[in-house]
Amino acid sequence: MISRRQFTAQAVATFAALQCTNTMRAADSKPPLFRISLAEWSLHRMLFDGKLDNLDFAKTSKQEFGIDAIEYVNQFFKDKAEDKKYLEELKTRGEDLGVKTLLIMIDGEGRLGDPDEKKRKQAVENHYKWVEAARFLGCHSIRVNAASDGPYEKQVALAVDGLRRLSQFAADFDLDVIVENHGGLSSNGRWLAQVIEQVGLRNCGTLPDFGNFNLGNGKSYDRYQGVKELMPFARSVSAKSNVFNDQGEETETDFRRMMKIVLDAGYHGYVGIEYSGSKLDEFAGIRATKKLLERVREELA
Repeated sequence: MISRRQFTAQAVATFAALQCTNTMRAADSKPPLFRISLAEWSLHRMLFDGKLDNLDFAKTSKQEFGIDAIEYVNQFFKDKAEDKKYLEELKTRGEDLGVKTLLIMIDGEGRLGDPDEKKRKQAVENHYKWVEAARFLGCHSIRVNAASDGPYEKQVALAVDGLRRLSQFAADFDLDVIVENHGGLSSNGRWLAQVIEQVGLRNCGTLPDFGNFNLGNGKSYDRYQGVKELMPFARSVSAKSNVFNDQGEETETDFRRMMKIVLDAGYHGYVGIEYSGSKLDEFAGIRATKKLLERVREELA
């Protein structure tokens, strides 16, 4: 027999324990602040040297780094965009491993903001096959470049024209067209944000890259300001890394400051590792970047 007071005390203790357990379970089930993906460019030397085959990228990402979301680069299967058998194999290998294909980065298909009308139109049409390939692989986007030439405002108009045409085509495939700051005026965050605003289509956005803010002639755009300007349109984020110090910090970009900008914009999607350095081998560089992102994510949480 226990007294009413003892019973009440036990009930209160039990209730508190249950509340604590439920809180812990809720914390465990809460989605992470952001997820980590792997950009294929991180392995570009191995791929160019023939030490890694594009078909094995998904396996390498999952088995070597424990990353189950990937971003392809078209340079490593440039002649396969319309090869259904190859794309089926690529898709099957990823799905068998539980690896999600997020996007394809497109290079070498012409300038979407080319001043020559015929060349600009051809560049847009050159991207069509990659839109179809990306949709087949289950991507949410293709990443493109907004290369152009001429005066500032003229380049805005030219890039808007090419991107709008391509985005209108991609809309029929439920696919986004996202632009990376990747040289020329596209490395000017204000310019690229202006371009996306003027395109004015829901499926045209950005892929802010932490490091691509070189304007040429020894000039550079402030990377933190640039990412802040591009984040309102972001569909993905590229965590560019090059050099690490002995404490595991990236020496060119303050990842904590950068990721706070990303999160403050309300973004909680994938952040892609893009290791481009040479002091560490590619596997070590990817691991160092992943470890840093995980540490920053834990601290910011």
